[in-house]
Amino acid sequence: MVESSKGRDSARQILNSSSQRVTSQRALLLELLSHSSRHVDADELHRRARKRNSRISLSTVYRNLQLFKKLGLIEEHHFDEEHHHYEVKSGTEHQHLLCTSCGKVVEFACPVSWKLRRDIGKQYDFDITGVEVRMTGLCPSCRNKESKTRPDRS
Repeated sequence: MVESSKGRDSARQILNSSSQRVTSQRALLLELLSHSSRHVDADELHRRARKRNSRISLSTVYRNLQLFKKLGLIEEHHFDEEHHHYEVKSGTEHQHLLCTSCGKVVEFACPVSWKLRRDIGKQYDFDITGVEVRMTGLCPSCRNKESKTRPDRS
């Protein structure tokens, strides 16, 4: 996911309008998140940030992730019980496929979720602000590995 300069400017405006300073560490973390091709956890973000700024601490990463989440700049996902994963909030709602073997995450569009949002919201007079669909299974690579290790039952 590559963020445009317009997206970076928007993030800066959000930080400024919320009376939050745009520090070099915040700018670095937002840049790393926006250029990540996958969902990252705090430890991975910290490792990447330390390559560019050796003084950034893990607690700074955690603090800023919570701030970014509160300001609506990023989304937090719970793909497993051990880690929270983060991604820059995109303009389009998407859902996730999660490989239960290797942890691979694949994003996909789910038009049915929009219909559910509309219909369920109307039925219960509820203002639904988000829908999260997570489907679990095996990615092609793990499925192939598993089929090769299973004994043939013919």
